[in-house]
Amino acid sequence: MMKKFPLMRNNIARQDLDLVIEHLKLDDPILTNGPKCREFEAAWSKWLGVKYSVFVSSGSAANLISMAILKAENPQGGEIIVPPLTWVSDIASVIQNGFTPVFCDINPTTLAMNDREVIAAITDRTVGVFLTHVQGFNGLTDWLVDELNARSIPLIEDVCESHGAEHKGKKVGTFGYMSNFSFYYAHHMTTIEGGMVCTDDEALYQKIRMFRSHGMLRETTDIALQNEFKATYPDLNPAFIFAHAAYNLRNNEIGAIIGLNQLKGLDQIVADRTANQELFFSLLDGEKYQKDFLFEGSSNYAFNLILKNKDDELMKRLEVALDENSIEYRKGSAGGGNQIRQPYLKDLNLGLEPRDFQNTEHVHFYGMYIGNFPTLNAEEIKEICSVINAV
Repeated sequence: MMKKFPLMRNNIARQDLDLVIEHLKLDDPILTNGPKCREFEAAWSKWLGVKYSVFVSSGSAANLISMAILKAENPQGGEIIVPPLTWVSDIASVIQNGFTPVFCDINPTTLAMNDREVIAAITDRTVGVFLTHVQGFNGLTDWLVDELNARSIPLIEDVCESHGAEHKGKKVGTFGYMSNFSFYYAHHMTTIEGGMVCTDDEALYQKIRMFRSHGMLRETTDIALQNEFKATYPDLNPAFIFAHAAYNLRNNEIGAIIGLNQLKGLDQIVADRTANQELFFSLLDGEKYQKDFLFEGSSNYAFNLILKNKDDELMKRLEVALDENSIEYRKGSAGGGNQIRQPYLKDLNLGLEPRDFQNTEHVHFYGMYIGNFPTLNAEEIKEICSVINAV
């Protein structure tokens, strides 16, 4: 049964569907990856402020491509520094590419990795830092960016939940070696399913294009690179040279049509979500719930509701109140809480103890998020807060 206050409401507009129908009415409409996908990639790059973007099938696909390219550049393997509070595909993509995940606890005010723990975790085996901007918060600090640059350690930004978030007036997703976005239905904007990999590095862009599409050489727009491979492999059909053992993670024209239309309103969506966030936290009871987040530059994905103190009984009463008032929520916040507790990590024998990550553990047991979306109005936010504050 649909909740009165769901996690997301009305994220695909009638106009989005009408544009798709208009396309389908063409005499011979292209449906697979084609000109609309390229138009969406160009529009997204302009909006974000990067040189190159590649449209893929999901945010998880973007993560997989990012880690696969790092593995191609580091065939010896190594360590990737990751957060315990994130979506599963961030960690899974690290493991799937033969890297060892090294976990750092979060900063409670941003829910992203603590920058000092990240720098302290760097060893001579570190080949990348995979930082998640959690649920609209900016997870960067100047010190972290500068230190990684000085040490020539690639930063990969997961911005799947944080479209439009900023660090010092510049959009996150523009600071790293590459960045990943998701256009899943519940996110700031959607292409139904979909994602984007972004970069300013031209050589990296060419790799991303090939890794998205079977590793095929013909996917690159670099003519010199094409000619080099053709000369090296004269016995191969130039249309079927596979430069990398890669994937098919392409998206399609229908997703791009929806994305192009939704992108037009993304700045307003971010503004509406931010206004909702300000009202929500202005009304929230600061005696019981955490309010000291770093809101500067955030582009709120969802309202994080975290108890200030450990209190199992209060948590149980809060869940009952939300259920009784038809307010949808997700315990543990991003990705269901502490990833270190998940069964997929057990067989790796990493020697991890969940309780060593105290800030993430607190969110796991005493945190949750509830929905924020542009059509959520002030009266509804007041009603939600009255339920929460009355617990």
